[in-house]
Amino acid sequence: MEYILLFVSASVVNNFVLSRFLGICPFIGVSKKLDTSIGMSYAVIFVMGVAGIITWIVQYLVLNPFKLGYLQTIIFILVIASLVQFVEMVIEKTSPSLYNNLGIFLPLITTNCAVLGVAILNISLGYGFAKMLIFTIGSAVGWSVAIIIFSGIRERIELSDIPFYFRGLPITLITAGILSLAFMGFSGLVK
Repeated sequence: MEYILLFVSASVVNNFVLSRFLGICPFIGVSKKLDTSIGMSYAVIFVMGVAGIITWIVQYLVLNPFKLGYLQTIIFILVIASLVQFVEMVIEKTSPSLYNNLGIFLPLITTNCAVLGVAILNISLGYGFAKMLIFTIGSAVGWSVAIIIFSGIRERIELSDIPFYFRGLPITLITAGILSLAFMGFSGLVK
């Protein structure tokens, strides 16, 4: 039951993009089309999951034993950047259209603070390997659910008659705020 609550907390209650406001850049930039959002979700789930595992292992097998904790952020960013390069090469070879649609936002996963935030939170919260894995997957799934819901809403908005001054970025930010408020309604569900 503890693991289920941790997963629900990471994915819905403390959603990284809608409650913690981490990972906003790709969230806003890639969410214009549902197909692109789904592709970015797969990439973020993979990078966040593998980065969580590798950074946890590096922290407890290298940084802590050799008292190199001050290098944590630098090492974590290097791990994330390497994974993103790998994902970028795989997507370019397997799905050139998705690669073109993601554009600049694919390399921006490296600076997606949600990925780095998960890695650092795993360590600062003192999670063991199993809890780290559940928290990381839950956070990645939560980010993906948020961007997929948001892209569906944005596609629907494109078909609507929006007043002139609200078209484009204003309605996008208003919609993101309303979606964030909706997710904040889950705040008392799990502590």
